[in-house]
Amino acid sequence: MKITVLAVGKIKEKFFVQALEEYAKRLGRYCTLEMIAVEDEPTPDHASEKQEKQILEREGERLLARLPREAYVIALAIRGKMLDSPGLAAFMEARALEGKSQLVFVIGGSLGLSEAVMERADYALSFSLMTFPHQLMRVILLEQIYRAFRITRGEPYHK
Repeated sequence: MKITVLAVGKIKEKFFVQALEEYAKRLGRYCTLEMIAVEDEPTPDHASEKQEKQILEREGERLLARLPREAYVIALAIRGKMLDSPGLAAFMEARALEGKSQLVFVIGGSLGLSEAVMERADYALSFSLMTFPHQLMRVILLEQIYRAFRITRGEPYHK
């Protein structure tokens, strides 16, 4: 299975880069992992609703341009469905059994994801009602994907 994490913005902090590298290494025995970052738009302080919509649309266009047509797209969004770790494992395994060979997890920037991206998504997944920095969310996502593969294969994982 190929897993792609498509996100807005680059990783700036070295400790996040190190964590992502560690999970990428661990995931290497379970899947092919690809990490893609698209440029984020600067968001001015006190941006108007119109400005925020334009920013979301521009970032959304960049994300949509990088989405493979045949991929199963999972948007990370607060308004998505929440799953526990075994639930995510079962979800991913079900997609594999359906013949979905590429899952793309999409992470928005500071304003989230555009409506166009949400419409393209096959599934909306929420990790929490809380908002997380997009850089940290990538680490959390990779850890949960790693955990999902371990669960699916009956391998031990920390509860």
